[in-house]
Amino acid sequence: MNRILIGAQWGDEGKGKIIDILSRKSDIIVRYQGGNNAGHTVKFDDQTHILHLIPSGILHKDKVCVIGNGVVIDPAAFFKEVDVLEKKGIRVKGRLFVSEQAHLILPHHRLMDCLREEDAKKGEQIGTTKKGIGPCYADKMARVGIRVGDLRNLPYFKERLEAVLKERNEILRKIYKHPGLSFKEVLAECLSTRSRLLEYSIDTPSYLFSASRKGKSLLFEGAQGTLLDVDHGTYPFVTSSNASVGGAITGSGVSPTLIDRVIGVVKAYTTRVGEGPFPSQFPAALMKEIQKKGDEFGSTTGRPRRCGWFDALIVRHSVRINGLDEMALMKLDVLSGLPELKIAVAYELDGKTYGDFPPSSCDFARVKPVYETMKGWKEDLTHVKRWKDLPANARKYLKRLERLMETPIRMISVGSKRSQTVIL
Repeated sequence: MNRILIGAQWGDEGKGKIIDILSRKSDIIVRYQGGNNAGHTVKFDDQTHILHLIPSGILHKDKVCVIGNGVVIDPAAFFKEVDVLEKKGIRVKGRLFVSEQAHLILPHHRLMDCLREEDAKKGEQIGTTKKGIGPCYADKMARVGIRVGDLRNLPYFKERLEAVLKERNEILRKIYKHPGLSFKEVLAECLSTRSRLLEYSIDTPSYLFSASRKGKSLLFEGAQGTLLDVDHGTYPFVTSSNASVGGAITGSGVSPTLIDRVIGVVKAYTTRVGEGPFPSQFPAALMKEIQKKGDEFGSTTGRPRRCGWFDALIVRHSVRINGLDEMALMKLDVLSGLPELKIAVAYELDGKTYGDFPPSSCDFARVKPVYETMKGWKEDLTHVKRWKDLPANARKYLKRLERLMETPIRMISVGSKRSQTVIL
């Protein structure tokens, strides 16, 4: 069975844990978009692993992992992860492959990312991680990007790099008053990882097609979430790639006819990192409580995540965009102890009530949530193994979310460990 796992909120839903669970029944795990601006935290064999580029399936010794063409790669960040895993005794070489069509994040991408964010006026900042992701994707779409496979032909690579850097230096000098970057220094950085990176690179679309024809099971892992998708999210406060289901197809080169199931991941509440509107955000005191209890700090940046009540409208939007077949719901245990829970079931805007996520970003920034209130529960859920052992109010909450999401919940996480999962 070939499955795609999708974040159905603003990312940080806990996809790493579900990927870890699903990897046991998959042969190949494929990362299809984003860069090292994302992070999965996985607890495996009493160790905590934080991965940014490498699929978390790498923690299973008999699995193969692929970084697809839709991912943008910073070689230094990539090998930092490889080295950390190798030092922990996790063999990577021969089990991890990188697409020759994946674009390289280069020094000018990181620099321009920082300068653009710093130059933006207050209120206009996107909240980028400043790792060069956006500028790299911009170069890809402008057809001036440089790909992993270009490193095989060194004269061609040098020619492309020199031409691109010449143009970027003009922008750096004239717009940002920066002296620009040295071609020799940038080239030296690229060459320092060239041979090693080429050892990992292959024609991944061909590899995945062949593996699927041989009956291998593929699991597609994305970064971020649907509401950060560059087309279908809360634009412009989004990432620079397609974090929705279409990104899995274009970012891997695998035909949609080969996909059997699409699984969504949501938290029992809502979080988002960075800037942008967030209608159901908690009041300050409750947000601080949930941040601490839920360890709501970014795996990549360490930034505290903004927290809020479950927003059924954004999740239903994700269900429709992605065609989600089922849902994994995370961190239900974090809500224990709250006397009541609220769910955003509609929005109010200019005196009217709306039951769907608005396509206009300027409208979304002005909406006010309409809440439905339910009773909470006091019980600790971290030892629950079966549906019937959940408190009655927790079951009612989950059933209500299922109806609002229009999607069945098949997995419920009640703790960070793999064993702390209720499978339905």
